Order: sequence, then structure tokens, then C-alpha cells
Amino acid sequence: MAYKNTEKAKNEAVEWALTHGMALKQTLDSARHPAFALTPTVIEQTRFERLKSSVHLLGKLVHAVSQDHDYLHEAIAPITAGNVFFKTLLKMADDIHCSDGPQSCLPMLLMRSDFMDDAQLGPKLVEFNGIAAGMGPFGQRIHELHCYLAKQWPAPYTEWSGDEVGRPVSNSALQGLAAGIAAATWKIKQEFSDAGTPTFLMVVQEREDNVYDQHLLEHALQDKGIRTVRRTFRELYDGLSTGENQRLLLEGIGAIDTVYLRAGYQFSDYVAHDIIDRACCEALTQTRVMIEKHRVAVNATVSQQLATSKRIQMLLSSQSAESLTRFGLSESEANEVKHLLGDMIAVDAQSAEWVKQRPLDEWVLKNQGEGGGHCVFGDDIYTKLKALDPNEYEAWALMRRLLPLPRSQAAYVVRKGEIYVIDDLISEIGLFTVHIDGEPALENGGYAGYLIRSKSSQVSEGGVHSGMGALDSLAFKA
Repeated sequence: MAYKNTEKAKNEAVEWALTHGMALKQTLDSARHPAFALTPTVIEQTRFERLKSSVHLLGKLVHAVSQDHDYLHEAIAPITAGNVFFKTLLKMADDIHCSDGPQSCLPMLLMRSDFMDDAQLGPKLVEFNGIAAGMGPFGQRIHELHCYLAKQWPAPYTEWSGDEVGRPVSNSALQGLAAGIAAATWKIKQEFSDAGTPTFLMVVQEREDNVYDQHLLEHALQDKGIRTVRRTFRELYDGLSTGENQRLLLEGIGAIDTVYLRAGYQFSDYVAHDIIDRACCEALTQTRVMIEKHRVAVNATVSQQLATSKRIQMLLSSQSAESLTRFGLSESEANEVKHLLGDMIAVDAQSAEWVKQRPLDEWVLKNQGEGGGHCVFGDDIYTKLKALDPNEYEAWALMRRLLPLPRSQAAYVVRKGEIYVIDDLISEIGLFTVHIDGEPALENGGYAGYLIRSKSSQVSEGGVHSGMGALDSLAFKA
């Protein structure tokens, strides 16, 4: 009977996920659930509360960096010789900065700061995510699913949890992100004394499979009276124009108040095969530049994207707390930020031999890519470093590998409708913050909720899309 109820509870969890939009698109008419844990990961309340109370400082820091064009240019220029994409991004930032007059757009920073709770060092930053920082809605949904299972199926839930039953950590990431976006949207609307319907534009990729996470955010905005529109850069190339007082207009829609990029973090997002090869990428990058030259709320601006790069993260991590005060942080705030930043070092001609002398699990090699699949581990680090051309060194960085403690007992993860038992589940903690023109858009310093992704400690990459990572939530340790 216990097995039967366990199977029924798991099946109902899958159905709940699909019913509530926690899904990934497979074909035009089908979807699948992402992998998810059946019970939360426990965390010490003091550790989480410290993270929650200080993460807004990272948003404050990143905004200040994004507004310091001279610092950005000096920091990013060295990597452009070995990274064509960042060469393009820097040119875009230069074009926007050199425009006549003050900055036109309203910078809206929706950032997810990802941490791992290292067994010895405590929570340390893995990376900033300033462009296409998604899955906040899924973070709220998996928290709600865990609460549902605890109430609806208490016996299987207790069996899955074992000794790790704790008090659920509330998560309103969907509502938090929607509230921040709505605040920026209404701000632009009011500036123009426009009585029409406020309009939010999401820039998306073609053949996107993560549409449900995006639609959940759109639905939350629609509930607030905001119209939502989805377009690719290619569609915007033919559809954008300029209205009075630098108002951004979209053909067939009218005035746009907010632009939210879920695309633009890789070169392929700017490729249009129906435009001649020589001009296609230039045309679509200039579409993004055009957006920022209008009075519209934007996340992520090109400068925000550069400011959240691994290059900037490495430079900030290597700076003293005192030097970080140049970005508007008080001395105590700078010290708190230094506590959150992990160790990162630049790559040079001696790095390969240096790494060869270090323990295999001590460092991770990272390039400037966004999303999964851009990290190099173990023996492969030496091989990769030896293969780099000298002009590529600056585009890579070494980061001290973080080693969180796994769950104290086996965890149950559902993947493709089946339960898998994982003995060494570890978690990455993403905290969302929202800032509008550098100011917190929400209470609690702009904190908007969290996203937990868990995986086996034996797996290097733990992306939810790949299926190796699982959606998860938090509970305070009893």
C-alpha cells in the first residue's frame, strides 16, 4: 500500500506541475515537466537570512558598475581580442554611451545572483545573471508544489523527507518580479501622461522551449492590467519606430513602456538569414542599440550585461573592500560584498602549469558564456589552458570550486515521470533582486524571491534544461 500511495503521489506531482505551467515545450503541441525534487533542501535559517538581507548590495554594485562607462570599457576591452561577441557588445555600449544627450532608457535590473553554500566558506557567489535571468516563476511553483505534497500526501512526503523535514521558506519570486516590472512600466507610462494600456515587450528567441516560465510572468503582468507582447530581434528590426519625445513604438501595437530581454546573450540571437550575411548581425545589434536610445524601461541594458559578465565578476572579486567603495558602497557594505564574492583569478601564460600542480577539484575554468556548458573541470582545465591562444587568456578566468555539503540522506528526484534516488544531492541558490535606476523596486532592498537547482555532486553541469539539474525549494533546518 505504501508503494502504491508513493507512486500515486508522484504521478499527482507531475500532473500538478503541468497543470500549473511548470513545463518545458517539446513540440508545437506537447510539453514535458522539468526534473524536480519531491522535497525541499534544508538550510540553516541564519545563513539564508544573511544572504537575503545582503544580496541587494550586489544589485547596487552591479548598477553602479553599469553606469561607469569608462570602467566598463577599460575592463572589457582586453577580452575583445579573444571574444568576438564581447567585442560586439562593447561596441554597442560605446554607441549608446556616445549618443547625444543623457541616457534615454530607464535601467531596470532584474538580477539573479547564484550562490553555493560551501561546507567551509559558507554561501559564495557563483555568478551574476543580468540578462535572461529566468526561472523565477518556476522557483515559486516548485515551492508551492512541495507545500501541496506536504498537505495532500503527508505519508509519502514524510517518507521522502526522512529526517530532513523543515519549515518551508516562502517564495514569491513570480509576484516579486512582476511587481518590480510593473513599477517600472507605470513609471514610464506616467512620464508620458499616457492614459492608454501600459505595454511590456519581451524579446525572445525563435523556437524557445522555456516559454511556460515566460508566460507565467506575462500572465502575472496581465493580471496587473499590463499588455504583454513577444517579439524576436528579427521581428523588431522591421517593427520599431520613434514617436514624440523618444517614445518607442512597435508596429501594430503602439507605445512600448518596458523591454525585457530573454534573448541577446549569444551571437545566434542576432543572426537573421534573410538579411545579407555581411549585414545581418550588425542590423540586429543596432536594433538593440535603438531600443536603449528611447525612453523605455530596459532589462538588460548592454551595460548591465557587461557588468554581470565573468570578467567583471573576476575583477570585482580581486579588488579590496576599500576599492569597492568607488561604486557607492559604504565601508560596511563593501565588506559584506567581499564576504559574498568567491575567489577568482585571471588566466595567463603560467596558468596551465600552475593548475597542474593544484588538486583536481580546487578550481573551475570559466569563459564569458551565459547559461550552462561553459565551465571546464578537472584534468580538462590543463588541456584547455594549453590549447588557448595568448589573445584568449583575458577572456577566461579561474574560480575556486565551491563544495557544498550534500543532503544528509537520499533525495528523490522526478525525471521524465520516474523517481530517481540521488545519494549526494547538492544545491545552487539563486536570489532575485529588482532595482530601477539603481533604487530597490521592492521592500527588503529589492529582494524578489529565490530559485533552487539541485544536482548530484558527481555532475559538473546541472542545468534544468539538460535534465541533469532539478528544480527544488528550501526549508529551514529544524
